[in-house]
Amino acid sequence: MRRRTLLAGIAGGLVAAGTAPAFADARRRVLHVRPGDSVQEAVDAVDGPGWTIVVHPGTYREVVKIPAEKAELTLRGAARDPRAAVLVHDNANGTKKPDGTTYGTAGSATFTSAAPGLTVRDLTLANDWLRADHPDITGTQAVAAYVTGDRSYFENVRLLAHQDTLFVDTSALDAFDRQYFHRCYIEGDVDFVFGRATAVFEDCHFHTLQREVNFIPKGMVFAPSTARANAYGILAVRCRITSGAEDAAYKLARPWVPSYETTAWPSLVVRDTRIGPGIDPVAPYTNMREAYPWQTMRFREYGNSGPGAVITVPENRPQLTPGEAELHTRKVYLGDWRPRA
Repeated sequence: MRRRTLLAGIAGGLVAAGTAPAFADARRRVLHVRPGDSVQEAVDAVDGPGWTIVVHPGTYREVVKIPAEKAELTLRGAARDPRAAVLVHDNANGTKKPDGTTYGTAGSATFTSAAPGLTVRDLTLANDWLRADHPDITGTQAVAAYVTGDRSYFENVRLLAHQDTLFVDTSALDAFDRQYFHRCYIEGDVDFVFGRATAVFEDCHFHTLQREVNFIPKGMVFAPSTARANAYGILAVRCRITSGAEDAAYKLARPWVPSYETTAWPSLVVRDTRIGPGIDPVAPYTNMREAYPWQTMRFREYGNSGPGAVITVPENRPQLTPGEAELHTRKVYLGDWRPRA
């Protein structure tokens, strides 16, 4: 009876799917969230694997955290258009919490998940914190989604922020958690896809934003921090990279070797991808710290096209051989996990 009461009354209208009483539909393991409801309260109501939370069109200004025990959860928009349901908040690394401390990079995320087997579909996840509105804050990383946990699957999701939009991390330093992003749109400016996960991006669209600064580069798309023991880091295949900034204003990537894991050996492969003119074709990679030059990292390309992919200085664009390219595919990176047919 306690479970029935929770499902019937949560969030002033959050109920299980269908027109029958809430407790009767609990067996279908579906919850609906509508404007005025809370996505987090729906997550909190989930009591086992296999639940689906359907988010109806609207803007939900809140922070959502999915803990590891909410395994095999699906969070999806009710509409196929990911612009219809938007989950957004505005914390940054340097934003102060009520206790006077700051959130930090990971803590700034609008959406956080540590749940294995997570599926997110047809939604927008955004962090709309802006540097111009907070000139007193120097910790300007503002994450839209911070994801750990093995077998995290994002389909038709928009991820919007500026610096550090998408943090693809792992549940532990010795874990090789896998993440898969299909037909997603990701925009930002500095290091806006970063982290240590085995993360595959297929048929995705990356977009670099205009940034009002007087230096070049204005930012970087990728900043992997792959563990040395992990053979696979970030893979982008059949994607496209566009820009709202001037030509050659952005770098494709720079390696991130965190202070808490100085043995990291960042890995990035971009293949069969159309790279627009916003990426510098002459020198597409740069360093985050001089002690860790990008040339010593596992950065490779294969079969790319577009003005930002032109090979003008071969040593600046390391390429895979056809044989090596066979080892850098979705199936190889994800192993025994098949998120889609």
